[in-house]
Amino acid sequence: MSQQVKIFAGNASPELGLKIAAAFGQPLGDLSIQRFADTELGPSFNESIRGCAVFLIQSTNPPAENLMELMLMVDAAKRASAASVTVVMPYYGYARQDRKDKPRVSIGAKVVAEFIQSVGTDRLMTCDLHAGQIQGFFDIPVDHLDGATVLAPYIKSLNLDDLIFASPDVGGVVRTRGFAKKFGAEIVVCDKMRLRANEIASMQVIGDVTGMNVVLVDDIVDTAGTICKAAELLMERGAKSVRAVITHAVLSGPAHERIRNSALEELIVTDTIALREENPKIKVISLAELFARAIHNVVSHESISSLFV
Repeated sequence: MSQQVKIFAGNASPELGLKIAAAFGQPLGDLSIQRFADTELGPSFNESIRGCAVFLIQSTNPPAENLMELMLMVDAAKRASAASVTVVMPYYGYARQDRKDKPRVSIGAKVVAEFIQSVGTDRLMTCDLHAGQIQGFFDIPVDHLDGATVLAPYIKSLNLDDLIFASPDVGGVVRTRGFAKKFGAEIVVCDKMRLRANEIASMQVIGDVTGMNVVLVDDIVDTAGTICKAAELLMERGAKSVRAVITHAVLSGPAHERIRNSALEELIVTDTIALREENPKIKVISLAELFARAIHNVVSHESISSLFV
């Protein structure tokens, strides 16, 4: 790598940033973010980044302030003559607002994409977007990493027999099928009907799980209502055990309490979002090594897809 690489992390992802930099083989860069009395943010780099390939690590959860902070970091880096600026956004906030599902609403994922590009970002690196088509909102390169690269080996290490995978809703079938293919296993679907956001009216299981060890697969766990309801229903339908493997642990509101009291054996997540509290049922697997390898391959012009094969 002829070009010098510098990695920085925002306030939303300090621990993951440290791990990625360590896995890449260098210390995390020195960045200060001043907060003014009116809560305005002012990032500044405390070292030269002129001519460097700069990688800025920041998940956007909660999105409003963390996204603004990240965009100011990009602007500061461009104005400090960085050769290139890559936004490393392990969790892409607003990704669930990827289409108009009713009249007179915004498409938040598109707005965020425009915002990221408007400040001069050269490249985006992210993981398990809610919908892969969000990449089409960008006119810059997008490296869409696959969380299953680190999550699947953990499931394999459990050596579960009678294994079957479940999608907690119809929309997640493609993701679940892709995960199940790594094991040569079948899938079932939990078909849910909502009355309103974060509130389930009814749910049914499509497929037979009798005597099976079930693994629920999804990209985001928010209030945990869907995943806990699905686990309860699968156990009622005769499953031997139910665990869930989910990339982004948003875990809003009553999520932790629901998970503790649920039928789930365990919830396996990544560290794209730092956990706000300890939970004995939650197992966290780090994506730091995967992101570090992706950064290495970007700056050395090697294949990113080779990381998933």
